[in-house]
Amino acid sequence: MLVFFFYIIVMNVVAFHMYRIDKQHAERGEYRISEAALLAVSFLGGALGAFCAMHEYRHKTLHTSFAVGVPLALLVQTVLVVWAMVYCLITL
Repeated sequence: MLVFFFYIIVMNVVAFHMYRIDKQHAERGEYRISEAALLAVSFLGGALGAFCAMHEYRHKTLHTSFAVGVPLALLVQTVLVVWAMVYCLITL
């Protein structure tokens, strides 16, 4: 179970930095990270990091796929983490 929590933490850090880097590249007119990659990292465990970065950097907040998809992924991931925490407490 510890691996699961470590995975979630790593994915959120990665997602946060990917959104930050994409915002920086957008401001400089440089090569961007694809929207598919940003959404993928969000759905693969990094929704909290993506959500925080979206609002910290005001990035992708007006795109419907991000404005709906990331909070939805965050809801699902929150339920999974809470379930995992409860399951760990029950099995102690």
